[in-house]
Amino acid sequence: MTTPSAQEIIEHLGLIPHPEEGGWFRETHRSSEQFAKAILPGRYTGDRCHSTAIYYLLTPETYSHMHLLQTDEIFHFYAGDPCEMLQLHPDGSGAVLTFGSDLLAGNTPQIVVPCGSWQGMALKPGGSFALMGCTVAPGFEFADYAHGTRDALVNQYPDFADRITTLTAG
Repeated sequence: MTTPSAQEIIEHLGLIPHPEEGGWFRETHRSSEQFAKAILPGRYTGDRCHSTAIYYLLTPETYSHMHLLQTDEIFHFYAGDPCEMLQLHPDGSGAVLTFGSDLLAGNTPQIVVPCGSWQGMALKPGGSFALMGCTVAPGFEFADYAHGTRDALVNQYPDFADRITTLTAG
């Protein structure tokens, strides 16, 4: 079996550039059932579908910009090279997690990002691509997405300034 290139995966899966976060993606599932706003926590501005899922791909030229969602997000690693994810939590703590398939080297094939936590991710140096999936429930809506700004995040999480700088646009 030959390993496909990032471009071959992009073409085969029909991925497009992510308009906010960076990287490449395609929504693969959007539940037809809805949760009414009245039964959801107050942080939601309207009805939400039960769940959504996407393919997500990073290359050496892309990264997942620091962002925050109103919903827990579960990442699943499918193929390629490991990534490092920065998570910054509301209590001021943070962590760098290695996301990949080499379990004995300390990679994890599944990562949960708790709602309200900032997150960003990039390939580890030398990697050529990482293909993953993301599942969100209630389902993703751009109204639930917040794009992180470098200065604000560095001020709030100074111990992670170098990584924040790498995962944000100037």
